[in-house]
Amino acid sequence: MPLDHYVSQVHLRQFYSPELDGKQMYGFRKRDGHVFPCSSKDVCRVQNGSTNEYLLNDRAIEGFLKTVEPNYNPAIAELRTGKPSRDTVHVVAGFAAYVTSCSPAATRLHSGPLRSTVEATGKILDASGEIPRAPEALGGKSYTELIESGVIKTTIDEKYPQALGINGIMERVNIWGNSAWDIVVNEYAKDSPFFTSDFASGIETSNDPRIINRLVPLAPDIALRIRPDLHARDLNMDATFKAFRCRLLTPSRNEVRAINQAIARCGEELIFFRDHHEWVERFLNKHRSFRVEPVTTELKTPTGYALISTIRVKSTKDGD
Repeated sequence: MPLDHYVSQVHLRQFYSPELDGKQMYGFRKRDGHVFPCSSKDVCRVQNGSTNEYLLNDRAIEGFLKTVEPNYNPAIAELRTGKPSRDTVHVVAGFAAYVTSCSPAATRLHSGPLRSTVEATGKILDASGEIPRAPEALGGKSYTELIESGVIKTTIDEKYPQALGINGIMERVNIWGNSAWDIVVNEYAKDSPFFTSDFASGIETSNDPRIINRLVPLAPDIALRIRPDLHARDLNMDATFKAFRCRLLTPSRNEVRAINQAIARCGEELIFFRDHHEWVERFLNKHRSFRVEPVTTELKTPTGYALISTIRVKSTKDGD
């Protein structure tokens, strides 16, 4: 049974530390703030994680990854020039799409809208008398009452949203590859390098409530901000990325700090970093009690419900 990495090892090795002989990086566990050395092969892996029985080819994602992982290092080198080729755009967008489609954080997030859809459908059936009331042991309540009171809960097999993510991964690559990119070169990487995580991604809200900007750490000295273009959905899987545009940015220290804050808060369980500077643990402990959560707004309509789904960073502390 294979141990599949949901964050590519070639990415994690970019964060190997000279302090650890260039063979390991530092890990930070968000649950308790524990710091530990680790190698790329030790983390971000799940037995049979890439196998999905909802797909006709249950290892379909492996073929896609063969176009991404062997080319990661040359793509990052070319991205630093600010003039990425079509192949580089595919590799970098592909890496980002894979992590945000297939990692445990991604499948948890994508389960949220599915759960809301199931529950909204149940409420519609309940209102039309298609679902009988619960037995007296459960108070004789309706399905809607049981769901809204939390007595019953809807469970989604997270392999199902993973299958949807795998099936739609080229659409995500197409949208992101035909969007605007900020290539963020960190001039302060010596003492304020970028982090990465077991989600290898952060999010930013934009002026358009429909759009979430994606922050993708690529190495300690370079990150990417993808500003998705909704019109890219109309380009019919244009793999030439004719609508792609980019700019090279050199952020201030405060901007580097803001990017690292987003990466730290959006990590699922683990944050990784190259250099164990004095400020790092204090910074990570400040931001460890957050993670990305699915947010679905349910609007009642004359014929049922309209669901609007997005994601937001939320506190994990009780009562927040």
